[in-house]
Amino acid sequence: MELNNGGGNLAQVQHVVLVLSGKGGVGKSTITTELALALKHAGKKVGILDVDLCGPSIPRMLSMGRPEVHQCDSGWVPVYTDAQKSLALMSIGFLLEDPDEAVVWRGPKKTALIGQFVSDVAWGELDVLLVDTPPGTSDEHLAVLENLKKHKVDGAILVTTPQAVSTGDVRREITFCKKTGVRILGIVENMSGFVCPHCSECSNIFSKGGGEELAKLTGSVFLGAVPLDPLLSASIEEGKDFIQAFPDSATFSAIQSISQTLLTSLQEG
Repeated sequence: MELNNGGGNLAQVQHVVLVLSGKGGVGKSTITTELALALKHAGKKVGILDVDLCGPSIPRMLSMGRPEVHQCDSGWVPVYTDAQKSLALMSIGFLLEDPDEAVVWRGPKKTALIGQFVSDVAWGELDVLLVDTPPGTSDEHLAVLENLKKHKVDGAILVTTPQAVSTGDVRREITFCKKTGVRILGIVENMSGFVCPHCSECSNIFSKGGGEELAKLTGSVFLGAVPLDPLLSASIEEGKDFIQAFPDSATFSAIQSISQTLLTSLQEG
């Protein structure tokens, strides 16, 4: 395994990928979760660092409950979703005494915790670390990049929905990436059509193609489109592995294709 630049707890992490969205509610955490599961089923060791401090939803999406976070000589031990330790997760959701507790913190406290997450989690050997960020281009994003500057960040995946109100915000996210020197690995169009649970026909209730058009206009790679699928929504709500449960669905094919394109891009550098 080719190791990441720099030392510390990220020394054995091969690739670091940010998952960004200019707008909330576009399904960024869902895409992060399903990409992680797809990579896991492809035989990769994957980690998710959840830095959406005010809305840590990934522990629920992976049905992790509220396990106790342990410490070792190297720092915090991430929570593993399986006995093989092929998918690791760290989130503020594991550190809150009450799951309904609001994180009412000013910027410096958020920045300090993100610094701890980046430096003090003992990830061990990983093929890919996905960093799930909050929407926008705020303190959290700058803190992540600042703390990762001595390590190799491979780039960012941008998540949007087809509507112009969403793609407009992602344009600003693209500007953020260019200003901070983050390579754009590609754009994912989420909620691209609705898959009927009865006949599996896909209807474009929200419009379609906005993410792909944005990719063309900005010279970015279009990674693919993921439809609204009741089976995926139910899996996320119940913390089940959609990739394992529905391998014959069109949504599975879309997510698998995106993960394979991402892996190819990472391997090519």
